[in-house]
Amino acid sequence: MERITWDQFFMAQSHLLALRSTCTRLAVGATIVRDKRIIAGGYNGSISGDEHCIEKGCYVVDNHCIRTIHAETNALLQCAKYGTSANGADLYVTHFPCLPCSKTIIQAGIKNVYYATDYKNNPYALELFKKANVEVVHIPFDEAKIDFLKDEKLQLAFDMLHKLRNLGASEEELKPFEKKVNELFDLVQA
Repeated sequence: MERITWDQFFMAQSHLLALRSTCTRLAVGATIVRDKRIIAGGYNGSISGDEHCIEKGCYVVDNHCIRTIHAETNALLQCAKYGTSANGADLYVTHFPCLPCSKTIIQAGIKNVYYATDYKNNPYALELFKKANVEVVHIPFDEAKIDFLKDEKLQLAFDMLHKLRNLGASEEELKPFEKKVNELFDLVQA
């Protein structure tokens, strides 16, 4: 198994946090890191004790759900709640931060923002990050790097292709399936 980079490791953590999201519109996760150590994490969801969007639906005003707190803000609030400074730390987030979160990130002293997916990237947010000397880096997340069943899935694909071949499927019929397996598992074609 190939060892993942630190960036992929922290981005994977953010994607795991996003699985806790209670937002029905977009699941987002954020991880705050200092010196390659996770100091806080958050996901978008309702405040403690309130109904969740997955239970009651979104509470949308001006095309924004006002029921939820965004993942980045939840992570920064976790730092505040437990007395951990975010000043000088890095933030890994599944999606490009919205403008209000971008302002909060800057005010908290985050120095680097790493995001996996472009999402309504606000030009003013980018301008504010630049003025505040916050480096913003797009790091596409490679989900295949954390697929713990990759070897078993690949073996199943090979077994099925072998079975189809034994049942009389022609090489021409199997060719598109083999091509797709090679693409999915990033295999080098001989």
